[in-house]
Amino acid sequence: MSAVLFLLAASCLLGAYLWWGFRFLPAERWQIVAAVPTAKDPHGNGWLGINITWYGLLTANAYLVAVAVLLILLGAVGVPPLGTALLAAAMLCCCVPASRLVARIVEKKAHTFTVGGAVFVGIIITPFLIQLLNRLAGPQLGFQIPVMAAYAAIAIAYAFGEGLGRLACISFGCCYGKPVPQDSGLLNRLFSGRGFVFQGSTKKIAYADGMESVEVIPVQALTAVLYTACGLLATALFLGAHHAAAFLLATTVTQGWRSFSETMRADYRGEGNISVYQIMGAIGLLYAFVMAWLMGDAASAPAQLTAGLKTLWSPALILFLQGIWCIIFFYTGRSTVTGATLSFHVHHDRI
Repeated sequence: MSAVLFLLAASCLLGAYLWWGFRFLPAERWQIVAAVPTAKDPHGNGWLGINITWYGLLTANAYLVAVAVLLILLGAVGVPPLGTALLAAAMLCCCVPASRLVARIVEKKAHTFTVGGAVFVGIIITPFLIQLLNRLAGPQLGFQIPVMAAYAAIAIAYAFGEGLGRLACISFGCCYGKPVPQDSGLLNRLFSGRGFVFQGSTKKIAYADGMESVEVIPVQALTAVLYTACGLLATALFLGAHHAAAFLLATTVTQGWRSFSETMRADYRGEGNISVYQIMGAIGLLYAFVMAWLMGDAASAPAQLTAGLKTLWSPALILFLQGIWCIIFFYTGRSTVTGATLSFHVHHDRI
């Protein structure tokens, strides 16, 4: 398959998925995907339940796409699927717990996640993790992961994963923007009638800031479109063997926008005019340029996209991707800030 056809098909699929998310997810019904009864209500009002959220399902989708992109890109430069799977598993083992740990440190909240904190950890540890795998597992399992190419592939995978993951935030009503100004300024002209209006008292924007039914700047949508477009462009650079350029493009756009976009957000991001997450984004961006300069960009042949796509056509890898989806879904999908009271009845007219 040619790179142009691949990127065109990916653009169409991503565009349709994002359109669906922007159109429907702010509504109340798209927050809870299921409720599971766990115990009888002691007051006799039915059952108490645990909510399983669309946030978890959409986050799992985003992780699945990110890992699949990583497998394709590294497979295209000759890294065997086992090496990529080990790298992906190691990254997830570090970054997924970090998403909760950093939020606990910065926001003093034990029941939330932060992608920004997880990404900062990932940017710092990636080159060392790759070199560790090359030394410990590479000789025994017959692979060697090129550091710069892998760094670029991870940055691209993150751009796609983070972009699609913003749909989870729309569903849960978190990471929300400031109210659209009512004056005649630039923000009003840009977003009036185009902002998000969240419905439902269990959306975070409602219980944290009391802004249910208020039109707010669609920061999540802006992030999703920008990151996925960046991911597509960086993929084109990667397939042309411009690994350092692809890495710097993906990292500059994602971390630069992360720092800037917080000026349009209304959710709590820690104390001070400049949040810890903005500082993390700036440090991560500077670190990325330093690492790109230190590692350079060794010349290599253009990637073989067909070889990369073939890496996914394996029962073992399909099961691996399904396993990642299930782990992320159950880890992030079980709501700890909302609850449910359930009742059951019989349709007597159907007996």
